[in-house]
Amino acid sequence: MRTSSFPRPLPALAAVLLAGALALTGCSSGGGDSGTDSAAGAAKEAAPPAADDRPGAAGGDASGARATAPPKAAATHIIRTASLTVQVEDVPKALAEARTTVENAGGYVGDEDTSRDEDGRERTRLELRVPVDTYQDVLDGLEGAGKLLHRGAKAQDVTDRVVDTESRIKSQRASVARVRELMDRATKLSDVVALEGELSSRQTELEALLAQQASLKDRTSLATITLSLSGAPADEAAEDDDPGFTDALAAGWDAFVTMLRWLAVALGAVLPFAVVAALLVLVWLRVVRPRLPRRPAPAAAPAARGEEPGARD
Repeated sequence: MRTSSFPRPLPALAAVLLAGALALTGCSSGGGDSGTDSAAGAAKEAAPPAADDRPGAAGGDASGARATAPPKAAATHIIRTASLTVQVEDVPKALAEARTTVENAGGYVGDEDTSRDEDGRERTRLELRVPVDTYQDVLDGLEGAGKLLHRGAKAQDVTDRVVDTESRIKSQRASVARVRELMDRATKLSDVVALEGELSSRQTELEALLAQQASLKDRTSLATITLSLSGAPADEAAEDDDPGFTDALAAGWDAFVTMLRWLAVALGAVLPFAVVAALLVLVWLRVVRPRLPRRPAPAAAPAARGEEPGARD
């Protein structure tokens, strides 16, 4: 009987151990899932953002480009001046061509001065104003009009002066506006008179600043070119190669024509006197001479004989 009853608790003990093992397995699996989720979240936070989430992706591209784009350079204001001295063969012709070149470039001719030196050479001095965009082209064109004797160019940066003048104009306008507001509020005559004097002083300063701004704008938008045109010297104009047959023929023809011209001039000068003299001679022969009394013919001398009268015996 003892032998048969002993093995019965074994199935119950096995069932209890199995239930405990299952319970432990479920707890460990649940803890593992939560740990896995925590690790995945931490990995997601630590991972770099995706391409779509980055600031430079999609909508972030434009903002990134704007952030990295270089700042726009401030405008520069430069006063450009140049001087040219050119020797030409025909000064009036070169002057007309210079006028045409400047007018075609959108500029104009300012001061002009023409004179002649002791040698008879004509000299012309021009002040030309041309837009800065065509300044270099006009300068090169004028330089090629003849033999270049002198060229000088200068560029002066006045950006600081332009910016300072604009700032002072803005401040002065605000100051004038404040004085006007005070005048509108003033009730006493003395206050109005004082404010009028202050307003006049500030408006005068504002007008001076505006004139300075206009002058700077004119000098920076239009370049100034001083052009001097001079004729070739007499010795250079007459200088030539050794004369040839055609040169000698031309010189002889010129001498012949010159001689004929002088003969014609001399004939023209003598012709009136010759006509008057011919008329006088004709009147003398036709009118005066026939009326003059004629002298008697002298008596004939006695014929010569062999001996003189009274010499006879």
